[in-house]
Amino acid sequence: MSELVARTGRHQQRYEGGYRLIAGCIPFKYRNVTENGDDTSEKMVEVLMINSTGGPGLLFPKGGWENDETAEEAAVREAMEEAGVRGDLVHFLGNYSFKSKTLQDEYSPEGLCRAAMYALNVEEELECWPEKSHRQRSWLTIPEAIECCRHAWMREALDQGFSKWYADGMNRTLPRQGSPDPSSDQQ
Repeated sequence: MSELVARTGRHQQRYEGGYRLIAGCIPFKYRNVTENGDDTSEKMVEVLMINSTGGPGLLFPKGGWENDETAEEAAVREAMEEAGVRGDLVHFLGNYSFKSKTLQDEYSPEGLCRAAMYALNVEEELECWPEKSHRQRSWLTIPEAIECCRHAWMREALDQGFSKWYADGMNRTLPRQGSPDPSSDQQ
C-alpha cells in the first residue's frame, strides 16, 4: 500500500490577476435521524469541518490550486490531505474572494485569494491521511457549522452557497468523476 503524502510548496501555484487561486470543498453526508423513538426517520445533512492549525475555530478543507490540476481535482485532493475523506463533487458553490494575512508573496503581495468551492458528497472516511497528526474532524449540522466557522468567506460559502443549494433540493450539477461526458456522442 502506498503512503498518502500531502503536496507542499508554492512552485506550481496558480495566480490570476493578483489573486492566489484556491480550491476547496464543503464535505457532507446524510444521517438518518429517528424522531421521538418511533419508526419514522428523516435524513439530516451534516458537514465536515477540520480544526485550524493557526488558531481557534473550524475550517473546510482548502488549499492551493496547482498548475497540473483542475480546480475540481485540487478540491478533492485537499479534502483527502486535510480531512481524510474521499467522495464525489456534486455541485460548484461559487468563487469566494478573501485577503490572507499569511499568504502574501511576490505574485500576490496583498495576500488576495480567490477560492473555488464545491460540495463533496463523502463516500469514505480514511483512518490515516497526510495531515491526521494535526487535524481533527468534526461532523456538524449546518447551523452549528455556521457558528463555528473561523473565516467569514467560508461562512458565506456555507450560508449562501451550500445552504441555498440544500434548500433547492441538492441536485447534482457536476458530472460524476470518471464517467463519460453526458454531452458527448459516446453511448
